[in-house]
Amino acid sequence: MDEVEVVVAHSERATLRVGDVFLKVDADQARVDVEVEAMALAPVPTPEVLWRKPPVLAIAAVPGTTLGRLGGPSAGAPAAWAAAGRVLRRLHDAPPPSWTGRAGRSAARLAAELDAECALLVTNGLLPADLVARNREVAEAALRPWTPAFTHGDLQIAHVFFDGDAVTGVIDWSEAGRGDALYDLATFTLGHAEHLDDVIAGYGTDVDLDVVHAWWSLRSLLAVRWLVEHGFDPFSPGCEVDVLRSRM
Repeated sequence: MDEVEVVVAHSERATLRVGDVFLKVDADQARVDVEVEAMALAPVPTPEVLWRKPPVLAIAAVPGTTLGRLGGPSAGAPAAWAAAGRVLRRLHDAPPPSWTGRAGRSAARLAAELDAECALLVTNGLLPADLVARNREVAEAALRPWTPAFTHGDLQIAHVFFDGDAVTGVIDWSEAGRGDALYDLATFTLGHAEHLDDVIAGYGTDVDLDVVHAWWSLRSLLAVRWLVEHGFDPFSPGCEVDVLRSRM
């Protein structure tokens, strides 16, 4: 009998692996609806949906391995990172969904979220004021008009699987929707800045590096407190706090 592996678990959702099946338990059915529809629409490799019985979604494991994880060493040749860039470009060139995803929050909404979060980070003593202020300044470049694209919305390095230099599957689509394409590029390379040029080479078009850097800062500032409160450690080497320090 296959053992049950807890992949991730916190107060909002949990993902379990049983053999070659992933069971995603999520009380927010709207989030699951987005994931299922986005996988059906995305013109890139996605997991097969096996069955759904709220609050559980069962999907098949995708073959291959990831290039690493945030806070850990990254693997893969430059060709693999470039392949990820090509897949991202294919996604971003597709007709965007009808709904707005995590990467599609308005500049006004993001600015308000960011200012409130920065104040809490300092008031609660989580981060020093100068580190927060510098990264808030860097993040400003992301708060500009953008052309809506089909975005994944949570394209962490651990969500893209490879067999050699070929992408075999992209998982975890619950944050997908219309949004800023550079948010995905920034999320995928967060903590792995040394591979950004390879990803852009595969992406095949000019990319505003200041905006990518801005999204690194913005995403990290908004994540630190949530991660601490949900049992994760953004202070681990190579993780969000180190990303923020790299902007100083």
